[in-house]
Amino acid sequence: MDQGSAREEVRPPTPYVSVGAPPHAPSAARPTGDAAGAAQATVTARVPEQARGEHTHGEPAAPRTVQRHSVRGQILDALRAALVGGELTPGEVYSAPALGTRFGVSATPVREAMQQLALEGAVEVVPNRGFRISDRGPRQLAELAEVRALIEVPVMLRLARTVPAAHWGRLRPLAEATVVAAATGDPAAYAERDRAFHRAVLALSGNDQLVAVADDLHRRSQWPLGGGHGSRRADLLADAREHTALLDALVARDLTAAQSLVRGHFDGAET
Repeated sequence: MDQGSAREEVRPPTPYVSVGAPPHAPSAARPTGDAAGAAQATVTARVPEQARGEHTHGEPAAPRTVQRHSVRGQILDALRAALVGGELTPGEVYSAPALGTRFGVSATPVREAMQQLALEGAVEVVPNRGFRISDRGPRQLAELAEVRALIEVPVMLRLARTVPAAHWGRLRPLAEATVVAAATGDPAAYAERDRAFHRAVLALSGNDQLVAVADDLHRRSQWPLGGGHGSRRADLLADAREHTALLDALVARDLTAAQSLVRGHFDGAET
């Protein structure tokens, strides 16, 4: 947790600002899974009464709960959601002080969050100005889809042959959650649930490093293209329904259908 921002509270954005607005109901119960994005950590400590100069007469001290909020983590989550939702325009430069004003915090946690996004390739540092949102084209998206396919497709096909049908059935709520999120037409809400489903599938491999690498690539593939090409509700629904169709095939042990769906899921991501 960043010591410089540990005591700050994120105040609600001003009414005219959509960037970093509170998450929609479907995604209110986060986490994102990133340690830096943890909303808060609770520390319980017993403070002896003598430490406050009082007599206890042998009575036990009551536990005290100290709430610490990671403003940087909250801002990072909000910026990621705004990026996927198209509220941050590709090619535009945003300054940390201006975004800090919109979020109701100082520029420091915004700058720290933007530096993390720069490491992920979502933004570029513009000296003395701020951060430019990366302007990507179809080629970059296709390259990400190709790398994801190289990692995820072989693993999913191996799991299709080895994981019992009952285990696949347990992932049904996650698959259905992607359909519900897609139906809202909210790209940020869908992106979160889409990654949750893929993480759960890959976690069956028992390889934590694979899950982490694949999730990072997946997150990058969800950033919008330049030129205002956002995700359409129909596209989100089609993608989400492939999740439920895949589970149906895996539960039925229809490996031919499962293989076709797995490969088609990533081929569709390249278009």
